Amino acid sequence: MPTFDIVSKIDGQTLDNAINVAKKEILNRYDFNDSKSTIDLDKKTNEITIVTENDMRLKAIQDSIISRMVKQHLDSSALDFGKEQYAAGNMIRKEIKVKEGIDKEVAKKIVKKIKDSGLKVQASIMDDQVRVQGKKIDDLQAVISLCRADNFGQPLQYINMRD
Repeated sequence: MPTFDIVSKIDGQTLDNAINVAKKEILNRYDFNDSKSTIDLDKKTNEITIVTENDMRLKAIQDSIISRMVKQHLDSSALDFGKEQYAAGNMIRKEIKVKEGIDKEVAKKIVKKIKDSGLKVQASIMDDQVRVQGKKIDDLQAVISLCRADNFGQPLQYINMRD
């Protein structure tokens, strides 16, 4: 039976490149002259840590990261912006989590959407991905277009299409 998987992944090397370019852009900006701002990407936990002096600079750094991700063809909806915390002195610290894998609630929404569509396919949740099976490849392609039309709050990729 033809199958495919719905996953949510971000290419780590491309994300690292986007963060490094954003760092260089911030260091070369005039309004960040004499700034102690830092941007760090922890590859193990998939977290971006920003430390800067004020809210204006924090917003500028976030905008720079998002624009660099878009230029690297990464979906910025994979970023989960947390709350700002005050670090030592007058510094502001913000941790941004990069979403990997499909959450259980989002997976349930995807499966419900597929079942409500009336297409003759079976959708099942497997760990952090959703597997879709059907007798016809046309039905599977209809499921892909159905999922692309809806916004589930994180980027989705459709991989492992098999006959």
